[in-house]
Amino acid sequence: MGRRAAAVVSVVTLLALAGCTDDGGAVEPTPTTSSPTPTPTPTPVSAQVGAPAEVVTVLPAATASDAALEASRAVFVRAPVVVVAPVDDVVAQLTASSAAVALGAPVLLTGPGTDPAPLVAELERLDAAAVLVVGPVTLQPPSGTTVVPVPAGAGVDVLRSVTGATFGAPAEVPAGGEPGAVRALTGPRPVVLVVPGAPPAPTTSASPTPSSTSSPSPGATLPRTRPPAAVAGTVALTGVGVDPIAALATLRAAGVPVIDTPGGDPRATTPGVQAIAAAAPDRTIALGAAFGPADRLARRVATAATGTLLGGGGQLVFPQVPGVPGKKYVALYGTPGSKALGVLGEQDVPATLARADGTAAPYRTLTADAVVPAVEIIATIASAGPGDDGNYSTERPVEELRPLVEAAGAAGMAVVLDLQPGRTDFLTQAQRYADLLALPYVGLALDPEWRLAPDQVHLRQIGSVGIDEVNGVSAWLADFTAQRALPQKMFVLHQFAGRMIQDRARLDTSRDELAIVIHVDGQGSQPAKAGTWNALRTDAPPVHWGWKNFYDEDVPMLDPTQTYQVQPVPDLVTYQ
Repeated sequence: MGRRAAAVVSVVTLLALAGCTDDGGAVEPTPTTSSPTPTPTPTPVSAQVGAPAEVVTVLPAATASDAALEASRAVFVRAPVVVVAPVDDVVAQLTASSAAVALGAPVLLTGPGTDPAPLVAELERLDAAAVLVVGPVTLQPPSGTTVVPVPAGAGVDVLRSVTGATFGAPAEVPAGGEPGAVRALTGPRPVVLVVPGAPPAPTTSASPTPSSTSSPSPGATLPRTRPPAAVAGTVALTGVGVDPIAALATLRAAGVPVIDTPGGDPRATTPGVQAIAAAAPDRTIALGAAFGPADRLARRVATAATGTLLGGGGQLVFPQVPGVPGKKYVALYGTPGSKALGVLGEQDVPATLARADGTAAPYRTLTADAVVPAVEIIATIASAGPGDDGNYSTERPVEELRPLVEAAGAAGMAVVLDLQPGRTDFLTQAQRYADLLALPYVGLALDPEWRLAPDQVHLRQIGSVGIDEVNGVSAWLADFTAQRALPQKMFVLHQFAGRMIQDRARLDTSRDELAIVIHVDGQGSQPAKAGTWNALRTDAPPVHWGWKNFYDEDVPMLDPTQTYQVQPVPDLVTYQ
C-alpha cells in the first residue's frame, strides 16, 4: 500500500470514530457520495548533464568499457537511471543504445575481462536509483539501487513497457554499421536498433533472460524518466578507428552531436569543416587517443569552425586521409606585369587565371587526387643593384599584387608569395606581406638562391640560407596562421643544390599549421634534372616535393604525363 493510500485510509478511520459519542449513542451519519481519489502521475526524474570543463577533452578509449566510463564522466553529472550491457554483446549494446537515448541515460559495460569496481563507482557518482540491465549481465549494484532487466534485442513493445518511454520503428543495422546507427540516434522517439537475423527477443520482460546473473529487484520498475536538455555548445568527434557503441550512445543520450572526422583532423574534409562550422562548438570531445594532444586539436577545431574552404576542399594543403582524395597543385610562376620573370606576367589577370587553369587541366586525367591551379607570385625581386635600401631586392607593394592574389583566391586557386630577399632576411620581407598572408589561400615561398651574404651580389654567387633563419620564418608563419584560425598554409623552400639550405636536416616540420614543400628548381637536360631530384631527396626531412618545368631552359621540357612519371609524383608542379 502506498503512502498516499495509507493516508486516505487513516482519514476515513478518523471520520468513522468521530461518529460515536462518549455515552455510546450513535450519531446518524450525513449521507455522502464519494469517488475514488485518482492516483497522481509521478513527477518524472531527469539526469543532469553538462559540458566538460576543458575546451577540448580527448578520451583515450583504450577499451570499449573504458570509453563508456570516459563518456559518462565527460557529460553526465548525475543520472537516476543508468543502462548496463555486456561488453561482448553487440545486440545488447544496440538495444541499450536505443533505451539510453529515450531515457537520457548513460550506457556502461561489464563482462569478461572488465573490472567491475569502476562501473560500481560510476553508478555511485551518478547517484543512480535504478539500473536497466540489458541481456546477460553480472552486476552487484550499490545498495538500494533497483535492477530492472530487459532482453537483448527487445522490440518496441517490450522496451516501452519496461522503460515507459516512447520509441520509433525498428531499424535494422547491417554488420559494421553499428557506430553510424548509434551516432544517428535522436530523441525523444529513437528508433529501436536491431540486428538482421538475430533470434527474436522475448515478448515480455517480467524476468531476466535465463543466462542473466543479475538479480532483479522484486516488482522493480524504472522511475518515470524524462531526457535532459541537450548539452549546449558541445560536439563529439570520431574518425580514428575508435567507435565504441556505448560511448557514442551516452553522448547521444546527452544530446551531443557526433561528427565524423576521417583521420582525426577536423580540417581534412569539406563535410567535416561544414559540420563543425554549423555546430560552432565551445567544447569538443574526441574519441580516441589518435586525435592527439588537446591543445593541437583545439587549434584545428577553431580553424574548422570558421567554415573557410581551400581550393580542392577542406582546409589542408595535402590531405592524407584514407578514402579521401588528396591534392596536387600546378602553378604558373612569375610576377604581374613582367614578361621577363616568368609566364605568370605575360598576360593580364583574367588571362593569367585562364592560363593557370588550362595548364592544370591535363593533369586531372593523370591522378585520382584533386588538381588545384595555382599562381606563385614573386613578391620581392632580386635586383642587380643595391637600391635605395641597399638590400639588392625590390619589394613590390602589397596593393600592386592584391588584384591577382584576390582574383586567384576567388577562382578557388592557391597563391604562393615568393621572396628573393637579397641582403636582407626572409622574415623581415615576409612580415611586409602580412595583409596578403592573412588571406586563407595564400602561402609563402623562400628562394635561397637569392639570399645574399653582406658581401655577395646576385648572379656572381648563388645565395644560401641557414636553417635557423628558415625555422624562424616557419615559426612566425605558423603562429600567424594559428592566431587567425586560418587554414593550413603551403610553405615552399626552393632548392637546386644542397648548400642552398645549410643544415637542412634540422628543418622544423612539426608545425601543424604548415605544409612544407621542397621545390626542386633544377633546369637543363632531363638526366641532369633527375640527378638533382635524387640528390636533394637523399636524407631529406619528411616534406612534400615540387618540380619545376622550364619552357625555354629544359632540354626537353616534360609534358604532363612525363612529369607525373617522376617518382615520387610531385605534389607541386610549377611552370616558368
